[in-house]
Amino acid sequence: MRYLPLTDADRQDMLSVIGVSSVDDLFVDVPAEARLSGKIAGLPDHASELAVERHMAALARKNLSAGEAPFFLGAGAYRHHVPASVDHLIQRGEFLTAYTPYQPEIAQGTLQVLFEFQTQVARLLGCDVANASMYDGSTACWEAIGMARRITKRGKALLSSGLHPHYVSVARTMAKFTGDALVHEAPRLDAATDIDALIAGIDKDTSCVVIQYPDILGRIADLTPLADAAHEAGALLVAVVTEPVALGACRAPGHMGADIVVGEGQSIGVGLQFGGPYLGLFACKQKYVRQMPGRLCGETVDAAGKRGFVLTLSTREQHIRREKATSNICTNSGLCALAFSIHMTLLGEKGLRELASLNHALAVQAADRLAQVPGVKLLNDSFFNEFTLVLSKDAREVVRNLADKGVLAGVSLGRLFPDAPEIGQGLVVAVTETVTVEDVEALAAALEEELA
Repeated sequence: MRYLPLTDADRQDMLSVIGVSSVDDLFVDVPAEARLSGKIAGLPDHASELAVERHMAALARKNLSAGEAPFFLGAGAYRHHVPASVDHLIQRGEFLTAYTPYQPEIAQGTLQVLFEFQTQVARLLGCDVANASMYDGSTACWEAIGMARRITKRGKALLSSGLHPHYVSVARTMAKFTGDALVHEAPRLDAATDIDALIAGIDKDTSCVVIQYPDILGRIADLTPLADAAHEAGALLVAVVTEPVALGACRAPGHMGADIVVGEGQSIGVGLQFGGPYLGLFACKQKYVRQMPGRLCGETVDAAGKRGFVLTLSTREQHIRREKATSNICTNSGLCALAFSIHMTLLGEKGLRELASLNHALAVQAADRLAQVPGVKLLNDSFFNEFTLVLSKDAREVVRNLADKGVLAGVSLGRLFPDAPEIGQGLVVAVTETVTVEDVEALAAALEEELA
């Protein structure tokens, strides 16, 4: 079949049936000035498939691939090694072509995968229960704020200055429609987190406090005092984890009193992929499970006494009355969740801890080396695999110049926080198991040359 299978005779037959003489007659209600009268400027005429493939390949060659250069980008999306078996398994037909289980009783394989995923996420985040995933970390963060509003009947959320600005942006967009008041300031180039300021800001109108762990500058703090202060005021603590590998070494937020823990699961099983698709993680305490958005798969026994799986909760508007829905989220990132679950299974608890230990050790070595470069100061006194450097000049300019030299140096705070020029000299550097000693030396040499 051709891409455009209709012949001119076919088109004339269709037009005659609906009573018009030409396709143009279908657009008479569109003002003439809004219609396209000729070719689109700058867009070439049609080309053969081979010619288009060659052209796209030439464009692709202009990109600097993550695997072709020293790579230190992070800030919410991390380059980890994903075993080849992960991609092999998720491309099996029964997984790759499966859609959302509208008839769950005949989607036992899909439901079992999601059930195992939920178990892994709940254990990883230190919570009682987890859902079958969300779209991504930023939307999961907003859903947690909305959930806190439903539980507490309050409408003010305190957002840590260390929360990823893209997550803040999504929350602000959604809050326009719900009326939630969001309190947030840009971070300062300070080794200490803003936990004391957050505690001081909690009042009777606060629905929740949202804090990232580790935060956007790579800082790590004990969340227990913040959880205690929130609970004393009747508010909830929402913890956001953008680098789940960190939980192989750091204490889970749920074990420090967080009521809801959300995050981005991309680090485990999912490649960078130009920014998506990713998957959101969402877990909470058991007592709040009925306010949790998305869907929840449960284990049961069928009429024959065999183990089976069901959609236990689907508090979304496709399944129940809209006014009773906890969220309008319409699906989950099933294939990405499967990739996460396969990679996590291959690692196991021991493997995850070893991976986390390797990440941390490499990051410590890199931080020590880079701090020796004239014009570079290490901000953090604690971190996992990501830390902030304070440079002697604007970090955005440094990042651009180093990219031209084939080194992807990190993410500048000026790019993340364009309205906070006072932190423009900050550079967030991520070091995972994919970074070599040679990569670190290349970055150190490039920085030394650039800052001289």
